[in-house]
Amino acid sequence: MTKRDYYEILGVNRDASKEELKKAYRKLAMQYHPDRNPDNKEAEEKFKEAAEAYEILNDDDKRARYDRFGHDGVRGSGFGSQGFSDINDIFTHFSDIFGGGSIFDDFFGGSSQRGSARKRRTGIPGSDLRISIKLTLEEIATGISKKIKIKKHVKCDACSGNGSEGGKSTKACPVCKGTGEVKTVSRSVFGQFVNITACNNCDGEGVVVDSPCRKCSGEGRIVDEVTVKIDAPAGVSDGNYMTMRGEGNAGKRGGDPGDLIVVFQEIPHEYFVREGDDILYDLFISYPDAVFGTEVDVPTLNGKAKLKIDGGTPSGKLLRMRDKGIKHLHHSGHGDQIVRVNIEIPKKVNSKEKELLRELAEQPNIKKSAYADDKNFFKRPGL
Repeated sequence: MTKRDYYEILGVNRDASKEELKKAYRKLAMQYHPDRNPDNKEAEEKFKEAAEAYEILNDDDKRARYDRFGHDGVRGSGFGSQGFSDINDIFTHFSDIFGGGSIFDDFFGGSSQRGSARKRRTGIPGSDLRISIKLTLEEIATGISKKIKIKKHVKCDACSGNGSEGGKSTKACPVCKGTGEVKTVSRSVFGQFVNITACNNCDGEGVVVDSPCRKCSGEGRIVDEVTVKIDAPAGVSDGNYMTMRGEGNAGKRGGDPGDLIVVFQEIPHEYFVREGDDILYDLFISYPDAVFGTEVDVPTLNGKAKLKIDGGTPSGKLLRMRDKGIKHLHHSGHGDQIVRVNIEIPKKVNSKEKELLRELAEQPNIKKSAYADDKNFFKRPGL
């Protein structure tokens, strides 16, 4: 049977770099790996074919001979000449999937390389904390700093977070011999598998406390109430959050602290409705003020301000007060305050007021609406 071109098998150009070869082989190895394709002979053959191609092209001498003479150039030079007889040949050649200094070390994580490169963990990381802070629109408009008290795990001052009495009494874990890892080996039809997990005895630290600290019982941390300063930026919205790195729970026995997640909640305002960085205010004026015009005091986020109402202002008109809204969160400037004019209708009137209103209702400018005086109104297109 004629062998396929190795470059064609991996799907790379003939000038492909080693990194490109590795990337192409990784993709094929993952696609046709026996664990992902049980009892699939075609996938098994493709897996062996890809492994053979990579083994030849990844070796500079073998690749040079292959480029010059083809398959004849690598005949008798290892697995490239014979091919892989079964899956176990591949795992034998590469030691095992998870170790032995083969290409599978890079793809799936080799035990020997990973064990030497892995840095033993110091302590157990602390957990994150999540708190909510309620802010008024006034506070959101300009930003504010607040100091709050929270209960959390803090480093034990008696052992300096070490967990041992006096901060000195620790020793190498007898189970993992100080490595922080436990290795278990199993065999299957696909070969030898090495599983590496964190040591349960020392939680992956590699050390155990010989004489636990009496104050923290060996944890290296205690629960305490602390004061935290939170700088809430201007322009935040309800549900926005900020992360304060390292302000969460302290880790066990010197582990890195977690983070503090601060979630902002917006308190509904008595007068204003927020629309983005603008605020909407409903202003109620009398009918005479709407007709004649007036000047009124309206509340803003920074106190009161004068607002002029022109004569003849209709109900529902929106008036804009520039830069009286909320400061933008991600850029300079402020939103506006939008004032919606409403004509206030009294619920009760006395007899004199009723008489005056009936008289007013009979006046020409009051009795007739603008469109009723337009004789051509109902002749307009679409009406």
